[in-house]
Amino acid sequence: MAVLQYYDVILKPVITEKSMAGMSDKKYTFFVHTEANKAQIKEAVEKMFEGTKVKKVNTINVPGKKKRRGTTVGRTAKTKKAIVWLTEDSKEIEIFTGL
Repeated sequence: MAVLQYYDVILKPVITEKSMAGMSDKKYTFFVHTEANKAQIKEAVEKMFEGTKVKKVNTINVPGKKKRRGTTVGRTAKTKKAIVWLTEDSKEIEIFTGL
C-alpha cells in the first residue's frame, strides 16, 4: 500500500458527454490513484476544492486493454474512476465551469 496524500489521489477530470451531463446533478467524474479508497477520495475533493461537501463516492476499477505489437501481447495500464456526488448546499467545482 502506498501512503497517499490528498493531492496524490485525484489525477485528472474525465471530460466526456456522459460526465458533462451529470454535472447538472452535481455529479463529477475523476481519474484517481488505483490504490485510493472512497474515504481518501472524499477527503481529497473537499480539501482541493474549497466549499465542496461530498455526499457519496462511487468507484470503478477499469482493467487494462489487451494490445498487440506483432507477436508480443501486453496490456495497457489499469485505471480507476471515481464519481463524486456533492450535496445540494455545496459549491460547484470550478474546473468544470465553461466547458
